Amino acid sequence: MKLEGTIFQKSYLYFILFFCLVLAGFWFTYFTRIFEQENYRMHAHGIALTLWCLMLISQAFLIRIKKNALHKVIGKFSYLLVPVMLFTTLDLLNYQLHKKTELGTMDYFFVALVVNALVAFVIYYGLAIFYRKKSMVHARYMICTMFPMLTPATDRIIHIYFPSLVPLLPSIEGNPIAPVVGFLLADLILLGLSIWDWRSHRRWNVFPFALLVLLFYHYSVMNFYKFEFWQAFSRYFFGN
Repeated sequence: MKLEGTIFQKSYLYFILFFCLVLAGFWFTYFTRIFEQENYRMHAHGIALTLWCLMLISQAFLIRIKKNALHKVIGKFSYLLVPVMLFTTLDLLNYQLHKKTELGTMDYFFVALVVNALVAFVIYYGLAIFYRKKSMVHARYMICTMFPMLTPATDRIIHIYFPSLVPLLPSIEGNPIAPVVGFLLADLILLGLSIWDWRSHRRWNVFPFALLVLLFYHYSVMNFYKFEFWQAFSRYFFGN
């Protein structure tokens, strides 16, 4: 089947699979411990991200059953939901950082992991909205919004379900870096989509660009913590 046919017919299944990964990753740390969370920020962030996952599923399914008008109405809800997602994520990050008296290497790493994931997400979402009248380009970029969010789920899945893999992970100052697994998985999927899109439609203008954005995000996470400009930005963020 050509890629666009698969996107039209089955993308809601891929979004369901992504949501299942999120549920698996956060099941024991959040969903089964809702009343044990230390702060309302965990709930605000969790609700916003859950709504986003459910919106992706419902929007793809509405396209499949040709409910385009309802799809457009629900799509306008994202204009409110996305800013809420950004705010709750940054607010939670700031809260977590303020448990420290001063920032260290892993804090600089974590700021890049979270903040630059949001940058990549906003690029994909912004392009999806910009191309909302070109349905197949729009759909491709909406699919891409999953990839910056993959590592929070895969990190927890590795630590909870496959702890024997943790010692095999690369490390920074002795700390295992589980995000590399999610990074590799996302990169391979996007590479596969790029090849499939070229073979099906001779299209190079979405998934390869999305892959470059994602690779730069991954580079930033693995390297920015070393640089003074990023340390200065992280301290500024910590101080506000």
